[in-house]
Amino acid sequence: MSKFIFVMGGVMSGVGKGVTASSIGKILQARGYQVTAIKIDPYINVDAGTMNPTEHGEVFVTEDGDETDQDIGHYERFLNTNILRDNYMTTGRVYQSVIARERNLEYGGKCVEVVPHIPEEVIARIKKAGTKAKADITIIEIGGTVGEYQNILFLEAARMMHYRTPKDVLIILVSFLPIPGTLGEMKTKPTQYAVQQLNSAGIQPDFIVCRSAKPIDGPRRKKLSIFCNIHETDVISNPDVDSIYEVPLVLEKERLSDKIIKKLELKAKTKDLKEWQKMVRTLKTASKIVKIGIVGKYFATGDFILPDSYISVIESLKHAACADKVKLVIDWINSDAYEKSPSAVKELNGYDGIVVPGGFGSRGVEGKILAIKYARENKLPFLGLCYGMQLASIEFARNVAKLPDAHTTEIKPNAKNPIIHIMPDQAEKLAHKNYGNTMRLGAYPCVLDKDSVSFKAYGKNRISERHRHRYEFNNDYRARLTKKGLLLAGLSPDKKLVEIIEISGHPFFVGTQFHPELKSRPLAPHPLFKAFIAAAKARIKN
Repeated sequence: MSKFIFVMGGVMSGVGKGVTASSIGKILQARGYQVTAIKIDPYINVDAGTMNPTEHGEVFVTEDGDETDQDIGHYERFLNTNILRDNYMTTGRVYQSVIARERNLEYGGKCVEVVPHIPEEVIARIKKAGTKAKADITIIEIGGTVGEYQNILFLEAARMMHYRTPKDVLIILVSFLPIPGTLGEMKTKPTQYAVQQLNSAGIQPDFIVCRSAKPIDGPRRKKLSIFCNIHETDVISNPDVDSIYEVPLVLEKERLSDKIIKKLELKAKTKDLKEWQKMVRTLKTASKIVKIGIVGKYFATGDFILPDSYISVIESLKHAACADKVKLVIDWINSDAYEKSPSAVKELNGYDGIVVPGGFGSRGVEGKILAIKYARENKLPFLGLCYGMQLASIEFARNVAKLPDAHTTEIKPNAKNPIIHIMPDQAEKLAHKNYGNTMRLGAYPCVLDKDSVSFKAYGKNRISERHRHRYEFNNDYRARLTKKGLLLAGLSPDKKLVEIIEISGHPFFVGTQFHPELKSRPLAPHPLFKAFIAAAKARIKN
């Protein structure tokens, strides 16, 4: 019978539930078990596609075209497997399904109620996802923190599953233990209150994973054991580390996989984390620095920086840097700054490469185009992703093909030279205000030009990559731009969609309509990111 592990958060959001859930999956996978992971978001949004990335973080797109929370990306990277649509649910998605069933008379005339029908739908979805993945163990991360009104129905689903088959269900609370600077002492009281909130929902945690700046000590373990009704050995220390990829090793040092296997009454198997340990050692010991600038606009949230908006890009760069045994240094460059002061773009000379990631809207666009122009003219390795590729096409059209008014119809609907325009099927969807989950989404094939940098990177001429866009390269401009030196390095099999652009003779100038960052893994870095980092490394040498 399949086993289930619920991962919940206490005290505050952003405590690291997603990485902890992924790491638990990794250490259990290393014990020989088939593992899958599910993310539950308590939002009314049906999917993450309509959420602001500055507030919520990156929208991660699955192989089958679902727009999900960024934690799905963590699951894929740690478990080295594709996580599909069935493994993501929101409050909106669950209610939508229950209401549709009620309209179809699938409840047989019963009065459909919030309890038990919503939790039952959640349970059915959890079991379906586990079954489709043929998982021995299904890990379910519940978003938010215990005590919030929004996720109480998901806690109820966990309570019901645990009540029905207590030997098959574990509850793990990931909670924050602050160390106030004025005191210098780790405090357990917030976690005690979080456990009380969990108890009030009818749930007792089997483990408490303690997130803090430092490892938890003996007196704090004992205090949590006494006040939270849990064995000291089930209080798991998970302190801050330099890399999230160290977390599985930290949890294994606490013998967490052994403890989980024992509680779930599973058969113990030998551990195999050798490749993972080797990768983490490389991350720690690499000394030669490669400095990369990410030119975007989703960094600032008030006075704070939110790199989670581009988390898959950041992790893909780390994977590639580790594979090349170099130390990655990333700077966040707000493209708005170049619009206010164009001459500031010269600072890019201090970088070994730049990435212009995806995005939407007009803010910061001209700043990104200035950065792309600098990279093209100064032989600075450049990787443009989705919108970054589109803006690179516009920059080339303006400054090389001498079409100064070249633009995208996303920003300028009546552009005289619309280098980028809306896809025909997308125009129809927007006309009917059909916005949610309607972009070109998921994996599509692409055929590479055998003379391209991309072909050399992939080592094959047919690839498959994930997309998330409404606008595309305008084929009316293919001849004019290729005549000036733009290489259409990748096309859809029917040759209607430009997937990759390159500039020949440049150390590395590649723009992709798709999102390669969504398929990179720590032990299997993406070919284009590897080629980009290699070019950046070569720039240092030269």
